Amino acid sequence: MIMYMVKKGASVRTKVRVRPPLPGAFPHEAEREAQALLAREAEIMERESAAGGRRDFRNVPTITIDPKSAKDFDDAISLRALPDGTHEVGIHIADVSFFVSPESALDKEAHKRATSIYLVDRVIPMLPEALSNTLCSLLPHKERLCYSAVFETSKDGSITKEWFGRSIIRSAARLTYEEAQEIMDGNGGPWGEMLGTLARITRALRKKKFDAGAIAIHDTELRCELDADGKPLSFYVVPHSESHQLIEDLMLLANRRVAEFASRAAQNKPGAFVYRIHDVPDTEKIAFLDLYARPMGYSILRGKQVNPAELNRLLIEVLGTPQQYFVHSATLRAMAKAIYSMKNIGHFGLAFKHYTHFTSPIRRYPDLLVHRLLTEYLKGRRVSAKLLQHCDRAALHATEREVFAAEAERDSLKAKQVEYLAEHIGMESNGIITGVTNFGVFVREESTGADGLIHVTKLPDDYYVFNEQSMLLVGEHSKRAYRLGDTVSIRVCRVDTGKNQIDYELVP
Repeated sequence: MIMYMVKKGASVRTKVRVRPPLPGAFPHEAEREAQALLAREAEIMERESAAGGRRDFRNVPTITIDPKSAKDFDDAISLRALPDGTHEVGIHIADVSFFVSPESALDKEAHKRATSIYLVDRVIPMLPEALSNTLCSLLPHKERLCYSAVFETSKDGSITKEWFGRSIIRSAARLTYEEAQEIMDGNGGPWGEMLGTLARITRALRKKKFDAGAIAIHDTELRCELDADGKPLSFYVVPHSESHQLIEDLMLLANRRVAEFASRAAQNKPGAFVYRIHDVPDTEKIAFLDLYARPMGYSILRGKQVNPAELNRLLIEVLGTPQQYFVHSATLRAMAKAIYSMKNIGHFGLAFKHYTHFTSPIRRYPDLLVHRLLTEYLKGRRVSAKLLQHCDRAALHATEREVFAAEAERDSLKAKQVEYLAEHIGMESNGIITGVTNFGVFVREESTGADGLIHVTKLPDDYYVFNEQSMLLVGEHSKRAYRLGDTVSIRVCRVDTGKNQIDYELVP
């Protein structure tokens, strides 16, 4: 146990880490290649349609479901009833690898960027908009080239047959998650039967996933509404409705089965495929959560191994309670970071032995590589050492760029929160303690989701003892305690727009 005696009035010095700049305009050669492809759109579609090398889904009911603000649609879903009463489920992914050739200017820039970055007020795409928003985007009523994962399912949702390959589709509708959810809630529409059937299938997939030990935790997605000038108006949490879960589970199915197929094709040799891996949690951090949970009747550890069923039971039990934030935060802190790798160790959080990213090649470079590798394995060919070496280097780089993108996206949101609260000094509201340190507590304000600091000097006069193991800050004389997950009444007292810092104080 580590304890700190903190006297009111202690000063705190912070370090500012300088990050690399965000990507700017695309190189001229990459833009030129993209525009040349777009100019040949009609010719390319006609040629690929007539060539006969693609499975034709243009007459199969197909739709996309995405956020309202989406401009790049890289996945679509289809459903076809089979004569025996079972169904064929299609998961269709933009065929970016058809348009982006290895070592082209487009490929080199996509590799360099590795991911699209979604800021509050704009998107910094991995590919030029001629591809990401047009030629490779699965727009409604447009013929589009895809890489598809197609599954025949039994009535209980089991997969009885699978097919992977290149295809051509024509999406009949572009639905938002909200529109899809209204249909699934029974409000009619031409896609009611399709979504109802897919909901039954994905519920079965979800149950099998959790029965196998997947961890039932989701990060909360916070969005900002802007006016026409980019000024923040309000903040809201994106609901994780069943329409979100439906798409999520279909994408998980495609990613898992593609990884399983490629692993078999490569005879499970290491270094032969790009996996998305997730290591087991940190034992010491899970042990800390186990100590907290045992008095509540949960035993998260089985020996030195995590008991996923008990952890899930705890995560579900605390939903909506004062303990929710602490339990979910402690679980996330214990979890390893998912990364890209040519060495497969499985995905602990999803309880999958084989997993990859196949479903978003418009915005993730590893997915593009997976498409290239899948092409080789489907043809029964041996993958060249040159491609595998490139994949190995690219997997490491993509993991690093993913972290960079996540930090940039958080900074973008924080800047808008700071901008908003700078005009609301003195605003009082409730907040939840999200961090406890030796110099104060961090609090998340309820209406904006903005994290700020209540410095120890803003706490009631006392000496404070910081217990790092229990994440508690306790007044030595008053015994007043501040802990993760506590709700407090706060006031915005200072905002530094230059440093993106927010200070709160307690409301008596």
